[in-house]
Amino acid sequence: MIRVYLDHAATTPLRPQARAAMEEGFTKWANPSSPHAEGRKARAALEDARERCKAALGWDGELIFTSGASEALSIALNQSKGDRRIVSAVEHEALLRAAPGAETMPVQNGMAQLPEGLSGAIIALQQVNSETGAMMLELGDIHRRVSDAGGLLLADCSQGAGKHGLPDCDMGVVSAHKLGGPIGIGALLVSDYALLNPVGGHERGYRQGTENLPGAMGFAAALEQGGQDSWATSKEERAAFANAIAGNRLVTGQVHCDYIFGLTHETISAQALLVRLDAMGFAVSAGSACSSGTLKKSKVLDAFGVADDIASRTIRVSLGWNTTAQELDAFTQAWKGMT
Repeated sequence: MIRVYLDHAATTPLRPQARAAMEEGFTKWANPSSPHAEGRKARAALEDARERCKAALGWDGELIFTSGASEALSIALNQSKGDRRIVSAVEHEALLRAAPGAETMPVQNGMAQLPEGLSGAIIALQQVNSETGAMMLELGDIHRRVSDAGGLLLADCSQGAGKHGLPDCDMGVVSAHKLGGPIGIGALLVSDYALLNPVGGHERGYRQGTENLPGAMGFAAALEQGGQDSWATSKEERAAFANAIAGNRLVTGQVHCDYIFGLTHETISAQALLVRLDAMGFAVSAGSACSSGTLKKSKVLDAFGVADDIASRTIRVSLGWNTTAQELDAFTQAWKGMT
């Protein structure tokens, strides 16, 4: 049986160029913070990867390498110089864990409903929702409003970086393994180091732990392969797929990306859909989280106002750089045959 992987929002395969870059990085095994010649060589390679990542992302601020998006979110929310944390109700669980006790703001039709009094506040908003593909609208305008009010905007770009341009923000979060880079590395983008309180250690004193040089080199190589123009599917082929499953797509905003789809079946539960599709050779995930053997409604879908019955029949299908049009056609036929 030929397997078709359609769970790229969870993690996507390593690009060959990233693998080759990592193999080179493993030959530079010294600690980049060591003062000897080997350490200096490793440091030079790390700084080269940093500049390449910034260039590929189009970011002219600072870049702190982290172990992934979760750590980047934690640094941004817990080391930034602000006394108030406000997050949207549809953010990823990793962000909510990084900001316990944060205020929550609703999202309606893809628009964040900003509260009053944002001076000294950190506003955290996603670029692309990881469960439905809904895109947060007018992040640039939100950044201006937050800045004018004396606050900071943190954009979680985990599902958008390497596919869309970065939104205007004071801080941004990127995850390498969502765009063809290695697992175990990500980045916190900061417009100015002065926004953060240093903690000592590495990465200019803003992060603990030895830098992951092979990961950084793989990260840079993956970003340099380009955005969706470098994917196996064309924009037209992804649009054709979206049109083919439009009747079942879960709509949670005004604009959705063309690579993450929440699909709702008329009668079959998400759990049954996962089992049946997996047996047919398709790797997808649920729009609801499984906990203690009980299918519980996703907090994100709940915040989007999705009815319990619909949420219980929703799965997620997500595309990546190596997804082919033939694979999408195969899934479409399998989906239409699910009764």
